[in-house]
Amino acid sequence: MQDAQFWSKMAPRYARAKISDIDGYARSLSAIEPFLSGAHVLELGCGTGTTALKLAPQAQSYLGTDIAPGMIEIARGKLPDQGITGLSFKVGTVETLAPEDKRADVVLGLNYLHLLRDLPATLSGIHAMLPKGGVFISKTPCLAEMPFFIRWLVSVLQAVGKAPFVRLLSAADLEQALAQAGFECDPTAHHGAKANDARAFIVARKP
Repeated sequence: MQDAQFWSKMAPRYARAKISDIDGYARSLSAIEPFLSGAHVLELGCGTGTTALKLAPQAQSYLGTDIAPGMIEIARGKLPDQGITGLSFKVGTVETLAPEDKRADVVLGLNYLHLLRDLPATLSGIHAMLPKGGVFISKTPCLAEMPFFIRWLVSVLQAVGKAPFVRLLSAADLEQALAQAGFECDPTAHHGAKANDARAFIVARKP
């Protein structure tokens, strides 16, 4: 509940924020798009719906979910101006979604996994909902690979209640967690504009 309240409070500022690495973002969208044609897509941690609005026209159906009601309220407010059929937004997580909302061929978790308090449980839930051959695509800031001062700042902000729960993950941590959940992963990619980009883009398949 604490995390949901934090992100709901942040939602208006989050909606106004500019994408910091537009080239890296575009590269990730291009890598995701080939998986979407004719697919039922579930996006976890969709925020205010920016990515969902870009990707949904290529899918058969697209459900964007977020833990924060404030995020979903803003996302839903964008729908009337877009005219996109098959796109909807709901408050929820893997653990709380209704069974009918877990029909997905592709699950997306973009800038999401590092915010989970129980990463193994969520990955296991994603694996369980996907059919054989289903795909989970994630892009995750690997804070464990970032400079010390960034890791220190995150810890300080958390200690004073100015930051949400954040997990210090490396790409290797993610690969191991996905393997333990039963996924087979393509080689990890980095789509950032900088050579030392510490955000891991992983396509994980359910064999």
